Amino acid sequence: MAKIFWDGAALLSPVPAALVSCGTPERPNVLTVAWTGIISSKPPRTYVSLRPERFSHGLISETGEFVINLPPRALLKTVDTCGVLSGRNTDKLSKCGLTAESSRRVSAPSISECPISLECKVFEIKRLGSHDMFLADIVGVSADERFIDKKGRLDVKKCDLLCYAHGAYFGLSEPLGTFGFSVRKKPRGKR
Repeated sequence: MAKIFWDGAALLSPVPAALVSCGTPERPNVLTVAWTGIISSKPPRTYVSLRPERFSHGLISETGEFVINLPPRALLKTVDTCGVLSGRNTDKLSKCGLTAESSRRVSAPSISECPISLECKVFEIKRLGSHDMFLADIVGVSADERFIDKKGRLDVKKCDLLCYAHGAYFGLSEPLGTFGFSVRKKPRGKR
C-alpha cells in the first residue's frame, strides 16, 4: 500500500470531545476541548491543552482546578457551540441549557448532563508552543448511576460518548474486543 507523506501535524485521532468546566460556582464557564487524555494511571493524571488567549485558560490558571466532562451524542450541538463561543462575553451554560452542579473535590462545577466527570487539580503548567498543557491529578470521578452495570462497572457503550477526529465529531461504535482478548485462553469445552 502506498502512503502519502506530510510534514508533522496534529493528526492523532480520534480524541475525546470533552466539555471542560472551570471557574467558580458563582462564575462558571465551559469550553470544548479535544486535546486531553490520560498521562498516568497510578497516580491517576490527565491534561488539557489550551491556547493562552482562551478565556478558560485564565480561569484555570487562577483556580488550579477544572472538570473534564464526557458528553453523550445528545449534546453534539452543545459541544460544538461551547467550542466556538467565548465565555468572555457569553454565558455558555445558560445559552446551551447546561446545569452546573457542585463537584465533590474541586470548586469548579461539573456538568450534570454529562454521564462522566473527572475532577482535576493542576500540578504543573507547561508552555508548549500554540497551547499550554495543564497537567492535573484526577482527584475524583463521578459517573451517572444509570450507566453502572450489575457488577459496579461503567458501561461506556450506554453512555453514547462523542469523539473528535480531523474537524468532525463521531459517536463511539460497538466494542470490538476487550484488553487481552487476543491472547486469552478459551474455557475448556469451547474450542
